[in-house]
Amino acid sequence: MGYRTVKKESVAELVEKKSRFIARVCPVSSEQEALDFLAAVKSENRTASHNVFAYRLRERNLSRYSDDGEPSGTAGLPVLDILDRGDITDAIIVVTRYFGGTLLGTGGLVRAYSSAARMGVEEAGVVLMEIAGSYRFSCSYSDYDRTMRIIRDAQADITGSEFLDEVTISYTADDTKAEKIENALVEMTRGKVRPELLEKGYFPTEE
Repeated sequence: MGYRTVKKESVAELVEKKSRFIARVCPVSSEQEALDFLAAVKSENRTASHNVFAYRLRERNLSRYSDDGEPSGTAGLPVLDILDRGDITDAIIVVTRYFGGTLLGTGGLVRAYSSAARMGVEEAGVVLMEIAGSYRFSCSYSDYDRTMRIIRDAQADITGSEFLDEVTISYTADDTKAEKIENALVEMTRGKVRPELLEKGYFPTEE
C-alpha cells in the first residue's frame, strides 16, 4: 500500500501585520530525522518568537506537534491539520514566527500558521510513493526505440538511459507493469533481452 509525502525540502514565507511566518517543510523517514531538522531550524532562528512544528510518520503511526509558546491550539494543531488533510506522512513542517508588534488574536494566528504551512507544502510538492521494482536491461541501438515504446506503453517510469556499446535502460514498475514489460521484451527480442530486478521498495509515482 502506498503513501503520500512531500517531494523535497522547501521554504515559504507569509507576512501578516508585520509578523513573519516562515514555513520550512522536509521529508523525513524517522522521528530522529524530524527532531534533527527541528533542531537545525531552531539553531538558525534563535531570535525568533516561536518555532512551531508538526510532523507525521509511518513509523509507529506517529504524529507530534507543538505551539512553542503560542496560545494552545492556535499554532501546532493547525500546522498538523495541513498534513492530516493532505494525508501526508513522513514529513515535518516548522513554522518560525518573528513577531511584528501587533497581536493577531486566536483566529488570526490559526489562519496565519495554517496558511504558511499550506504554502510550504505547495512549494515542496506532494508525491505518491508506491511499492515497485527498479529494473534495467541492455539492448542494441537498433532495438532502442522499440524497447522504449514498450516501457512507455506500460506507463512505467523511465529513470535513466546509458549509451555505450549497447544501450542500458533503467525504469521502475509495479509487478503488473513489470510482467507486461518483460513479456513484451522477451517476445520482441526472442529472449535476448530480459530485465534484471535491482531492488524493490517505495518509489515515487505521478498522482
